[in-house]
Amino acid sequence: MDEGGLLGGKFLFKKLPDGLLDKTRVRCTICKAEFRYHRSSSSLAYHLRAKHPTESASTGPRQSTLQEYGARGRITKNVREKLTNSLVVWIAKNCRPVSIVEDDGLREVIRAASEDVCYNLPSRGTIVSRLHTLYEDQRAQQSSKLVQVRNVALTGDHWTSVNNDNYLGVTAHFIDNDWTVQSFALTVSKTEERHYAEACADHFLNVANEWKIKDKVTTLGTDSARNMVAAARLLPFEHMPCMAHILQRTVTVSLNDSAFERALAKCRKIVGHFKHSPANAQELKAQQAAHGHQTEPLVQDVPTRWNSTLEMIKRIQRNKSGLTTILTQQNSKVTMLTDQELDRLQKLEELLEPCRYVTELLGGERYVSCSMVLPALCHLFRIMEPSDDDPVYVLRFKKVFTTDLAQRRDSSNLTWLKIATALDPRFKDLKCLSKDERREVWASVHDLLMAETDAHQPSAQTTEEPSPKKSKMSICLLGSPDSDTEEEEDAIDRCLNLYKAEPKIDIGECPLQWWLKREGAHARLAPIARKYLSTPATTVPCERLFSLSGHIIQKKRASLSSDNVNRIVCLSNWLSAKKD
Repeated sequence: MDEGGLLGGKFLFKKLPDGLLDKTRVRCTICKAEFRYHRSSSSLAYHLRAKHPTESASTGPRQSTLQEYGARGRITKNVREKLTNSLVVWIAKNCRPVSIVEDDGLREVIRAASEDVCYNLPSRGTIVSRLHTLYEDQRAQQSSKLVQVRNVALTGDHWTSVNNDNYLGVTAHFIDNDWTVQSFALTVSKTEERHYAEACADHFLNVANEWKIKDKVTTLGTDSARNMVAAARLLPFEHMPCMAHILQRTVTVSLNDSAFERALAKCRKIVGHFKHSPANAQELKAQQAAHGHQTEPLVQDVPTRWNSTLEMIKRIQRNKSGLTTILTQQNSKVTMLTDQELDRLQKLEELLEPCRYVTELLGGERYVSCSMVLPALCHLFRIMEPSDDDPVYVLRFKKVFTTDLAQRRDSSNLTWLKIATALDPRFKDLKCLSKDERREVWASVHDLLMAETDAHQPSAQTTEEPSPKKSKMSICLLGSPDSDTEEEEDAIDRCLNLYKAEPKIDIGECPLQWWLKREGAHARLAPIARKYLSTPATTVPCERLFSLSGHIIQKKRASLSSDNVNRIVCLSNWLSAKKD
C-alpha cells in the first residue's frame, strides 16, 4: 500500500467535479492513463516498469533481499588489506600486544567506522606473519643506508629485564651524504652467556658482521663498567666512554663525600611521608592549590640517577610553605627542613643544575654531540672554581667534583674528542684546550689528512711497461723523489690553514649545515669531519631502547619470544624515526 506516496508521486488520485478525491481511481502523471486502485500498488509499479522504465528506478524504497543486505557496506579486499597492514604498523610502532586483535572493542570500532557489520579482525598468526614481513622490509631499508656510508659509530649496552633475562642493545650512528645525522637500532637481542669481556666483545662483533659493517665501524660507545672497557680493548674499534655515566659517577662521588647528605636524608623522609599516604598526598594537593602552585607529587631520588636528587630538591623547595603547614598541623615525627638546611639545598641545586644541562645537551642523538664534550666539561670546571663567598661544604664539594671529573676525563678517548672539537666550526678555536694541546690536535689532523691522501692514491701498477730512461737533464728539472711529498705537505698545510681561517660560527648554529655548504671548499677535510662528528657522546640511545623493551616485557608481553621482542622494538624505533 502506498496511499501517501503512490509510488513517489508518479500517480495521483482522480479529482471529482466537487473537488473531492476518488480513492478508487488513480491517474499516471506521466501519460495521464487511469487505473483502478484497491489499496495495492503492484499494478502501478508494473505500469511504470513497462511504460516508463527510466522512472521506475526511483519509485521509493523497497525491502532488500538477503543477498543485497549482506553485500551492502562490505569492505572490499583492497581496503581489508590496508586495514590489516595499518594494524601491523600500529602494533609495531606503538608496541601494542599482538593479542589486541582479539579485542571485541577494537573490532566494533572498525565495524562502526567502516559500516561493515560483518568485518572480523585478522588472526594473531596473520599479524605475527605480517610483522615478520614488515621487519624484513624495514631492515633492508636500514641496511641500504649503511651501504652508502664509509663510517659508522656504534653504542651498545647490556640490560636485565624484570624476568631476569639479559638483552644486548646496539644502535648505529652516521652522517649521510646530505650531512644529516642518522641514528637507529640494530638489535635488542637476548643473550645467554655471562657478561665477561670476551663474551661482550663477541656479541658486538656478531652484530657488526650480521649488518656487514665491521670494516666501517669507527667507535663503540659503552658505559665505564670494567667488563665493557675490557671488551672494547679486544675489539678493533675505538672505545668512547659514555659521558652521561661519567658525570653520574662524578656527582655520586661528590655527594657521598660532602656535607649535604644529612639534609638529603631528611628530604627522603619527607617525600616518603607523602608518597606512602594517599591522605597526606591529598593534603599536599590542597595546599598547592591554596598557595597558587602547580599540583605535582614529590619525587623520591634513586642512587643510579643523580638528576632525580636534583628534582627532589627542586620540588621540596617549590612546596616548602605547603609542606611546613601540613607537617606542623599533623604534629608529625617527620619534621620540615630548617632554614639552614634549605639554604644548603639551594646551593646544591645551583651546583647540580649545570650538570643537568650538560647531561641533556650531550644526550641527543639527532645532532652532533661528540664535539661538545670538551667545551661542556670546560664549562663545568669553570663553574666549580672556588669562590671567596663559598662556604666550606661547597668548597669541599667543588674540590671532590673537579678532581674526580678530571681523572675520568683523562681516562676517556681524549684524542678522538679533541679532533671532533677541532672539526666543529663552532669550537675550532679550541679555547677549551691549552696552547700546547691545540698544536698537538692540529698535528693529528695533519696526519689524518696525509693518511687520507695516501689511502686514495692509486697503487703502482707492476704490470706496466717500464718507462723510458730519463735523461740527466730531466731528472734535474723534476727534482728529487722527495719533492712530491713536500708538495703534498704544502697542500695539506694550505688545506688546514684555509679551514682555520674560516670565521667561527655561533654556538646555536648547526655545524653540519656549515659543512654541507662548504664541503667543496674543504673537500679533503670533509670525510674526516663526517667520520669524527658522527660519534655520539653518550649511550643514551641504547637506554631509550631498553626503556621501550622494558615497557613491552613488563606489560605482560613476556609471552613474546625474544626474536619478536627484537623485531617490535627495532620496528618501533625505525618507524618513529621516519615520522621525525
